Amino acid sequence: MAKKLYSSSSIWRYIQPRYYIKRPKRLALLFLFCISLTWLFYDRQSLNRDHQEDILRLKEEVTRLQNTLQEIKTNMKGSAETKSVQNDEKFSTFTESISIEDDPISIQRREKVKDAMLHAWTSYEKYAWGMDELKPETKIGVDSFGGLGATLVDSLDTLHIMGLDAQFKRAREWIAKSLDFNKNIEVSVFETTIRVLGGLLSAYDLSDDELFLEKARDLADKLLPAWNTPSGIPFNRINLAYGNANNPSWQAGNSILADSGSEQLEFIALSQRTKDLKYQQKVEKVIKEFQRNFPEDGLIPIYINPLTGTLPSGTITFGAMGDSFYEYLLKAWIQGNKTEAVKFYREMWETSMKGLESLIKKSTPSSFTYIAEKLGNELYAKMDELACFVPGMVALGSSGYGPGEAGKFMSLAEELAWTCYNFYQSTPTKLAGENYFFRDEEDMTVGTSWNIQRPETIESLFYLWRLTGNRTYQEWGWDIFQAFENNSRIEAGYVGLRDVTTGEKDNMMQSFFLAETLKYLYLMFSPPSVISLDEWVFNTEAHPLKILSRNDHHEELRVDQEEKFPRHLHGRKEGRLNYK
Repeated sequence: MAKKLYSSSSIWRYIQPRYYIKRPKRLALLFLFCISLTWLFYDRQSLNRDHQEDILRLKEEVTRLQNTLQEIKTNMKGSAETKSVQNDEKFSTFTESISIEDDPISIQRREKVKDAMLHAWTSYEKYAWGMDELKPETKIGVDSFGGLGATLVDSLDTLHIMGLDAQFKRAREWIAKSLDFNKNIEVSVFETTIRVLGGLLSAYDLSDDELFLEKARDLADKLLPAWNTPSGIPFNRINLAYGNANNPSWQAGNSILADSGSEQLEFIALSQRTKDLKYQQKVEKVIKEFQRNFPEDGLIPIYINPLTGTLPSGTITFGAMGDSFYEYLLKAWIQGNKTEAVKFYREMWETSMKGLESLIKKSTPSSFTYIAEKLGNELYAKMDELACFVPGMVALGSSGYGPGEAGKFMSLAEELAWTCYNFYQSTPTKLAGENYFFRDEEDMTVGTSWNIQRPETIESLFYLWRLTGNRTYQEWGWDIFQAFENNSRIEAGYVGLRDVTTGEKDNMMQSFFLAETLKYLYLMFSPPSVISLDEWVFNTEAHPLKILSRNDHHEELRVDQEEKFPRHLHGRKEGRLNYK
């Protein structure tokens, strides 16, 4: 262990209230001492890894000291002996600028993330403007999602949040002049919803620019025929020009759980903002269909028959093809401001959390907590990195329980986050593979070895930091960011890795790297008031939507009155599951 550079007990002697009442000038000196220590140990990369635990404790001690000093300063108001401190304008200004919400380390790290966003965006703007995604190695654009400007639309809210106004304005001009949904192309309903529809709605909520809402409504109208099935479960792909919907042949006619049950936030938000209930009705009917025969453990196989609504036997997972269904049960409840009208979402989610507990296992010999997958009655010791959204989801939902249950679920979230962080730390590149196996006596081993810049672990670290205030999660997030900088940053943007053990690069900058990965990192080092969790809910593509209360018993009646037999029966998580 590294030698301690200070004694916490010796420092504590200097922050007793009586000491400051006698010597108010020591308050200023100690603040300067605390800040000096913080900056002294800022560059963790220059230190041996063995020292990092002590450094983290030091930073936490500095934070505690700052809190204590602020309390002392408040308690000293009204005391005559504080007059000299209160009259010292420079000291006052300095202490107010150094707050727990926005410390110097976070400011500098936030700027580094913003620089990464500028590098990614500038590269996209230079080599792939208006196209879906950039291939940085060859410096060309590719239309992965039908040519809807996926990266551009996906990045709108990130640009806005980071204050990149000129870039946001140029993107807005392209949308006004060039974004057209009347195209003879077949697209993934799910990917188009979370990336493009979600991106437009978030840009509208942040900017109040009606253009974004108009475009969102136009797109939603093109997607709606996908829900015209006898069960109300949507097909996963649709032709935007003609409204013909289908499921890919490899799905054997079935729809995918995550693709079919993860459009609620976007379509409900659109109904709230346009006062047109048809969008909400379509997506809520899906959840009502699931609710009628919801399993006791709340776990649904990844395949669903859209004609009958039945659930063929199949894998149960919180990873690929299952993940965001469970996420949206919780977030639709939050989106509706937790009113009675959305209580059924919370009830279904809590049932699913009972099922989640049945999938929780421990590795040997290190006792990493992981989420197994289930097929029939068998559990498989495999966990996708995609499932690393679960710690954040569980932490976010824990506050809806009573004290005992809340603590239990928060502990589970923290244990799972530690496992997900080690997905990164266990590889030579410090970037995570696509999935991991937990064989006896092997702890975790990489299964599929590529990394496509996924955000899920960072997303969970963001939530845990926001909800606990524990800066450990910021440190873990910073480690992951540096791994991206060291392995993924090239001249024309950011790429993934074909192999996290060798560092071999691929040739794709995923749209969600700008929409999610960099946004969550930026918010992790921003004050909690920036996109407050009390006012905003994030869709599964990290697009923040304003929370609005719902009280719509009459709307449920209108859903039940919809036609049972549609006039005409008109994907796969492309960027998240398929390797490019």
